[in-house]
Amino acid sequence: MRLWYDKPAQDWLEALPLGNGTLGAMVYGGVENERLALNHGNLWAGGPHDYANADAHKALPEIRRLIFAGEYEDAQALVQERFLSQPLRQMPYQALGSLLLNVQPPASGAEIQDYQRELDLDEAIARVRYTQGGVEFTREVFASQPDGLIIMRLSSSALMSLSLGMHCPHPAHESRASGKTLLLSGMSDTVLFEARAQVRLEGNGTITAEGGRLNVRARCVTIFLSLATSYANWQDTSDDSATRNVKALSKAMKKSWDRLKVTHVADYQKLYSRVALDLGPEPELPTDERVRNFSTGTDPALAALHFAYGRYLLIACSRPGGSAATLQGLWNDSLTPPWDSKYTVNINTEMNYWPAAPANLLECYEPLFRLIGDLSESGRRTAKAHYGASGWVCHHNTDGWRGTAPVDGAFWGMWPCGGAWLCKSFWDHYEFTGDKRALALYYPIMRGAADFFLDTLVTDPKSGWLVTCPSNSPENAHHPGVSLCAGPSMDSQIIGDLFDNLASAAEILKRDTEFVARVRTARAQLPPLQIGSAGQLQEWLEDWDLDAPERDHRHVSHLYALYPSAQITRETPELLAAARKSLELRGDLATGWSLAWKLNLWARLGDGQRAHALLANLLTPERTAPNLFDLHPPFQIDGNFGAVSGICELLLQSHGGEIHLLPALPPQWKEGSVSGLRARGGYLVSLQWRDSQLTHATLTSQNGGECNVRIGESVTFLKTRKGGIYTIPEESAFGIESAFGILSRAED
Repeated sequence: MRLWYDKPAQDWLEALPLGNGTLGAMVYGGVENERLALNHGNLWAGGPHDYANADAHKALPEIRRLIFAGEYEDAQALVQERFLSQPLRQMPYQALGSLLLNVQPPASGAEIQDYQRELDLDEAIARVRYTQGGVEFTREVFASQPDGLIIMRLSSSALMSLSLGMHCPHPAHESRASGKTLLLSGMSDTVLFEARAQVRLEGNGTITAEGGRLNVRARCVTIFLSLATSYANWQDTSDDSATRNVKALSKAMKKSWDRLKVTHVADYQKLYSRVALDLGPEPELPTDERVRNFSTGTDPALAALHFAYGRYLLIACSRPGGSAATLQGLWNDSLTPPWDSKYTVNINTEMNYWPAAPANLLECYEPLFRLIGDLSESGRRTAKAHYGASGWVCHHNTDGWRGTAPVDGAFWGMWPCGGAWLCKSFWDHYEFTGDKRALALYYPIMRGAADFFLDTLVTDPKSGWLVTCPSNSPENAHHPGVSLCAGPSMDSQIIGDLFDNLASAAEILKRDTEFVARVRTARAQLPPLQIGSAGQLQEWLEDWDLDAPERDHRHVSHLYALYPSAQITRETPELLAAARKSLELRGDLATGWSLAWKLNLWARLGDGQRAHALLANLLTPERTAPNLFDLHPPFQIDGNFGAVSGICELLLQSHGGEIHLLPALPPQWKEGSVSGLRARGGYLVSLQWRDSQLTHATLTSQNGGECNVRIGESVTFLKTRKGGIYTIPEESAFGIESAFGILSRAED
């Protein structure tokens, strides 16, 4: 599994990403001029700040009155004037700078031969190899999580000359070279940052410092690169970045290259090697050519590579102790990136973590869970200032300073369900693991989110249902230029999940009986899912869908109930048909991340062929960059992660009280195998198929318990022991009924 190319990257979207959850690098693979574009996950513009508008709650009664009176434009104008955050915009996540290398050719005009650069997904190492003037050059780069560094080794078959320097886009910075060390230091508003590189010769050679650069002559050189910032947390920017760098470098410089590399690979493979997907042989073509050719249908293995790459990216940008994945993961080449490369929590941040459980990367949740914990603190101020309510709230965006108030503008920002949606990840974690200790740890955060809605839900005067007001169906207008409304379908679906999950968690943990009764009472008063005049699932309380300005809008918010939730299943056939109708009305063309969401939705509908068409639309040069980054356009990483979860859903689903094997296998994937996927209930699942039919399945029960296993229309009940391994043998799998008859525990 590797991405590979026969020429260097010319721009950032051709470079190859490395990351250890905190430090990131984009490796260009240039011959004479190499660049590593650098990121630190805690480099944000701005500083600690309370975004809440202390007087916002004073306007709330009038805003609600206007909405219930149908005066939506006036309500939206009043929100814009009096209810939004201070300031109106949040702060961007920012690039740090670049490490630049100049490698002198062995001779003037020497020809370059056998060039290749790659990202080895099995080892999380970027490599460059070429021959120039008869001299063989090799580079390897990795971002080590155990050692907290980016480490690069350059070697050649003859003595080489190279120089190293730093570049920084921040106005306030300085760089210098001394001895064997390069130093870049700077400041972005309140956050100090530092990049420190130290060079070690492997064998004979020389190092000299001159004019802010290091000049090196040697056959083998190792560069140790440490990055740090003064960002301690969202309320504190007093960390000592220099001391952090010195300690990390001092410790690592004592280790050999082989030890550093072996430690890195072993740490990475603990996560990456759990899952493997095989969809057939890979053609001997550079990766960017394969993207251009994917629509021909002759390269199903590219889907497997894209799946493996998405898992790699989540490991690289979301490790315990690091930062949560932003809109661009860990990688960003700008001080003012698109949408500030923040956390957009009306879909994009949640989508980043959809594959964490099914693709067997539960550890990658940890930075997200810490982020939600921070939001539950800052969100209490917003709940009080904007709504006069208890609990906590987060609207559609947050940043490094954990802003939770509505931002950007009333049309987009006036949506109060971001925190509630994020809380679903806690319950997802529990459903896949059965970990009561983790559930108890995060239960207070879930309760705080529920507290907010118990205080702020109001009665719709027409229907009598409890609804959010004001709100919107994320980023979509129901009338020209107007999004504000009461009780959009997505809100009721998200809050319904929050209330249901909280009540279930309380019962599991044996606490809060009276509170749970209040939650269940409120849950019963939420609007039900409604089917509109065209047979579609309604997006709003009113049947506005067919007359809305953008019938093909990129957000399909009202289909949350189908995926990522499981409120619509085969047990609700009328709603399932309505969800299908909504998808058909929306159409298949969309932004990259929206295509990924629709891929998951069609998988839930059991339509592998339509889902694969969405994947084919995603894997085109218009929606996938040469380095396989997802394009909105521009680059957003959520489409990468949404595609991973979508492929998981095509092969294995575990909602609705059953484990469904190959529920939506695309006809293009006639033969293949997958191992190590997770199913709800604490099961690991491996599958093989041939001629589009399941030939072998293995379920490992990590917790013990009971489950229903479905293949096609056949379902069997399975009672498992903790650690038990249950198989459908190959010789019986073509006769599905008999195969279920011998589903059995494998002996040790």
